[in-house]
Amino acid sequence: MKREAILNYYIYNGEKCSTDSIEVFDNIISPIIYEVIRIIDGIPLFLEDHLERFRKSLDLLGVKLEKSDEEIKAEIFELIKINKCNQMNVKLLCSNLYEKEQDFFVYFVKSHYPEPFLYKKGIHTILFYSERENPNAKVLNTSLRECVNEAIKKADAYEALLVNEDGYIMEGSRSNMFFVKKDVVYTAPAKDVLLGVTRNYIMKVCKMLNIKVVEKAIHEKEIASLDGAFMSGTSVNVLPIKSIDKIKMDSVDNQVINKILEGYLNEMKDYIKSQTAR
Repeated sequence: MKREAILNYYIYNGEKCSTDSIEVFDNIISPIIYEVIRIIDGIPLFLEDHLERFRKSLDLLGVKLEKSDEEIKAEIFELIKINKCNQMNVKLLCSNLYEKEQDFFVYFVKSHYPEPFLYKKGIHTILFYSERENPNAKVLNTSLRECVNEAIKKADAYEALLVNEDGYIMEGSRSNMFFVKKDVVYTAPAKDVLLGVTRNYIMKVCKMLNIKVVEKAIHEKEIASLDGAFMSGTSVNVLPIKSIDKIKMDSVDNQVINKILEGYLNEMKDYIKSQTAR
């Protein structure tokens, strides 16, 4: 397991530990369930939704988490306090799932957010022919991640769209995918993808804005007929796609995508405001 905890401290099984000593990460045993939460102004964004998904991932593996939501929340805020950092991503990680005493980590990770110009110009993406074995559970798959990263780097792309053996685009390697045809938004069925927290809020925004969403996977042969596309995720929000392999599209000027982006940003602001007011 990669020693990815950064800053001064991480929390391991409820105890504050120095990042000068992170050898314990070498003992992490698969399968590993994890969750990444964005911290904005000291507020863990959509925390309750992330904790719910974290538990659902464990449920899919037949595992019960031996830690309450309140305990996890307290550890996240303690991490923020002891590191004096209120703008970064926090990772929750649970391993030794089937043992009597599970291992539970809370730590800051290197966080990469899109440069503002990417929202105006869009990102380049590629197709990658692979799919998750258990798409609804956020299980760490190091080998897939390494292969995808290599392909992304080679193509100078921002993200890879995972294509299954039938040629259908299910999701991104670290994101959910949305496609626009005229006034309709398409995204793969919930049962076939990791249900991202950002994805859920986008679905909510579309409903509020009366934008029709069809849960149907797009085939790679349909890409050329799209009017736009975007990826969603904890660190990227709603990020327009300018190209998929060699096929270009004008997503940044698509009215449907721009309405969704604005609506999602408002949801973020409202959540942070509601937590700050407590």
